[in-house]
Amino acid sequence: MIVVASIALVVWLYLLFARGAFWRCGERDDSAPAGLTVWPRVAAIVPARNEADCIGDSIGSLLGQDYAGRWTVVLVDDDSADGTADIAHAAAQADDRLHVVRGRGLPAGWTGKLWALKQGIDAAMDVQEPPDYLLLTDADIVHSPGSLSRLVAHAESKRLVLTSLMVKLRCESFAEHTNIPAFIFFFQMLYPFRWVNRPQSTVAAAAGGCMLVRADALRKAGGIEVIRSALIDDCALAKALKVHGPIWLGLTERVRSIRPYPAFADIRRMVARSAYAQLRYSPLLLLGTVAGMVLTYLVPPLMAIFGSGAARVIGIGTWALMAIAFQPTLRLYRLSPLWGIALPAIALQYMLFTLDSAYQYVRGRGGAWKGRVQANLSEP
Repeated sequence: MIVVASIALVVWLYLLFARGAFWRCGERDDSAPAGLTVWPRVAAIVPARNEADCIGDSIGSLLGQDYAGRWTVVLVDDDSADGTADIAHAAAQADDRLHVVRGRGLPAGWTGKLWALKQGIDAAMDVQEPPDYLLLTDADIVHSPGSLSRLVAHAESKRLVLTSLMVKLRCESFAEHTNIPAFIFFFQMLYPFRWVNRPQSTVAAAAGGCMLVRADALRKAGGIEVIRSALIDDCALAKALKVHGPIWLGLTERVRSIRPYPAFADIRRMVARSAYAQLRYSPLLLLGTVAGMVLTYLVPPLMAIFGSGAARVIGIGTWALMAIAFQPTLRLYRLSPLWGIALPAIALQYMLFTLDSAYQYVRGRGGAWKGRVQANLSEP
């Protein structure tokens, strides 16, 4: 028991001191934006499928930007049946910067979102003066008025090919309090933002809710079609673009998601959609991930509660380190520090969500989202 408890302690010491300080939430969009003499042309691409509840606020926030350069918004209505496009038009109030593209049928080999993005990008680029940047953003994302200017200024000053923000997710229901901060914590652990932002590092990641992409870099990378079947499309795009220049990923409170997850089942579906894809649909990687999560998150509290002697002391200390590491993320979401004690139980939930993701894949329901099944047993 002492050996197992000690291994878990070593894991947390590594996470705290040798994994890019991910837990500190230090990579943020807080720096003052640089002033530009010439503001590049930008087009926002918004894929939307049955987004009546969110699209009005999202489009309104995009058209309400105080951006000084040329700025257009392309909404791709992906076969919606709830009046998404009509609501977007109403929110635009006859603003001619909004262009609505009616999505065409989904071809084989594409995920729905990426096919919609492809059509939106093609429409945005098919003009006399195409945009220098493409803002790829989701239909549930609301942008503060100055967010685009900050993004573009940061991208220009650092010569970035991809500038991405991990948007502030909605965190109001009990299910969201339980799971949303942990989702951010685990994502940063998997892809330490400091490593992502280091040009010499091979770690590449992005957050799909808000990605500003240089149009010429995307063209050099082969276009959005190079990742056409990716379920984790944001990180796949980051990997494809980092070959062509530096990328940057940070936290923000200026851009937020308004998509609600009122029940635990809603969050389970969100996580299960892509968790097994992250493991490349490998049973061995799934087994290793479960074993690693048990060792990292469950062994310390089990030792603290049921162990004795040195094993109990180590378990208590490791559990305390775990809770401390979670504090910056909890502060970001303005939640009580006591949630740090619950991290092992939350991690157990995510482990079950991951197992459910594999189960849904085996059932032929992998990657289910908005009425589409986007992963199947024929995939490698």
